[in-house]
Amino acid sequence: MRLLSRLWSLLRPYQTKVILSLCLLLVGTAIDMSFPAIIQQVIDVGLKAGQTPFLLGAAGLIVVLSLIKAVANYRQRFTTEWTANRVGYDLRNRLFDHIQNMPFSYHDHTQSGQLISRVIEDVRAIQNFTGSGVLELLHVFLLLVGIIIVLFIKNPQLAAISLAPMIPLVLVTTLLGRKMGHFFLEVDNSLGEISSRIQENVTGVQVVRAFAREPYEIERFDQANRELFDARIRTLHLRSQIMPTTTILVTVGTILILWFGGRMVLAGTISLGELVAFNGYMLLLALPAQMLDWLINAAGEAFAGLQRTFEVLDMVPAIRSDPQAIQVPRLQGKIEFSHVNFRYSGEDAPALHDVNLTIEPDQVVALIGPTGSGKTSLINLVPRFYDISTGSLTIDGYDIHQVDLVSLRRQIGIVLQTSLLFSATIKENIAYGQPDASMDQIINAAKSAQAHNFIMKLPQAYDTVVGERGVTLSGGQRQRIAISRALLIDPRILILDDSTSSVDTQTERLIQAALDHLMAGRTTLIIAQRLSTVKRADLILVMDHGRIVERGKHDELLKQKGLYQEIYNLQLREQESFQQEIKAMIP
Repeated sequence: MRLLSRLWSLLRPYQTKVILSLCLLLVGTAIDMSFPAIIQQVIDVGLKAGQTPFLLGAAGLIVVLSLIKAVANYRQRFTTEWTANRVGYDLRNRLFDHIQNMPFSYHDHTQSGQLISRVIEDVRAIQNFTGSGVLELLHVFLLLVGIIIVLFIKNPQLAAISLAPMIPLVLVTTLLGRKMGHFFLEVDNSLGEISSRIQENVTGVQVVRAFAREPYEIERFDQANRELFDARIRTLHLRSQIMPTTTILVTVGTILILWFGGRMVLAGTISLGELVAFNGYMLLLALPAQMLDWLINAAGEAFAGLQRTFEVLDMVPAIRSDPQAIQVPRLQGKIEFSHVNFRYSGEDAPALHDVNLTIEPDQVVALIGPTGSGKTSLINLVPRFYDISTGSLTIDGYDIHQVDLVSLRRQIGIVLQTSLLFSATIKENIAYGQPDASMDQIINAAKSAQAHNFIMKLPQAYDTVVGERGVTLSGGQRQRIAISRALLIDPRILILDDSTSSVDTQTERLIQAALDHLMAGRTTLIIAQRLSTVKRADLILVMDHGRIVERGKHDELLKQKGLYQEIYNLQLREQESFQQEIKAMIP
């Protein structure tokens, strides 16, 4: 009942059209049920009395009713399918919007293929059922109820005999319908797994080819495909039991009518027309009854889809703006961490432990440390991609839990470690955060990120369409486009997650020259792996096991002979020697 209630919640905005479809369905059903009664009169009155005008009148009435039914069916079908498609449209939008608002922690543990399957396959099943499925189900129900009433009015004894096979039919249908829903849930989950395998393989195709793992990936996909096949076969096996059951029971009902009804005609208890009408009513039930396998199939698939869809919609985003959230004004950029602890969902060990830090406006802060030391975790807390476990985090004195997320994030420019570009033009990618930016603003942002020159060499310059994820560009070019995108929004806080790691030394020098100018007047956090970046920082934070173990400037930290000196000796000293050699070679 809960799923039925939710199905109605999807239809409620269009209840006027639903009511119109129901009225048209009632008209069509009433006309269907009138035909056996007309035929009874033709036999008992027209043929028996040899009244040709009566026969012509009955034929004319059948033609008129058929035309009315045709118009009603057309309008009903159009209205119902429009409503079903609109439900699908609304539900896809709701799912996509909800997924967009789910926090990073949700996506960390959810397969993207499963989400794609729910948005496409599950919504398709719901849409199909709210269209043809609900229509046919109501038609069967109305016919069944109407025919039972009519038959018992005409002849209770023959009605009880002829409808006796309907009782096991209803019981079998109910039992198989419940099992079908469970089986279709298995099918939908298997479809989601296949979508995940395809999405993962397409995304990682270069790694697959590089390690010659095609046979392994083919085997993995075959396993998922086999699970889908087995789930569908189980469903097909159950569904195949419905058709012969309905056919046999309807046939038995017809035989009972002919046997007992024929004897009643011979005994003069009922007329021949009544017997033909009785059989006509049973034949009206025959076609819908034989469609029960399709109806149960569609209903099972739809309710499995509803269950999976509302599993997503019922999840309340853990990170969202409070209804009373503060719209933050233009930020100064002061960031304060006070006894901040942070743990990822499902993890035992904390990613950050007792972090205390004050970053002043316009300060450039570099984070350095071993892999897994908590650098990325720390910067992800600033735009509130994740919520802190304990402690407090404020920006300009505003607790980030009490501010509107959109007004906060629009003032934070982010360049991620992996520069993701969309399959769109260079211009659209740069203006992603500010779609109404002028062409001059886009070009200025590209020039600042040292991207303008290579863009102008592309076939259509700023109108060049990059491939999916920007694969048609080099790593350095993608990085500079991503920097342009962040700079265009003129952020007060700039977060660079190893933003120059994918570029060569010459390109890095160009980008760093631009960043030196652009960082002025902005609070900047950089996860840095290059010495040139570290030396430019006003403050270096050395992190290890989720703690800030050292802080200061380059020369100060070297004198402490701690972790920073180890990192310098292992990673940064070679960079410094190489840079000195390059300078010596330049006349």
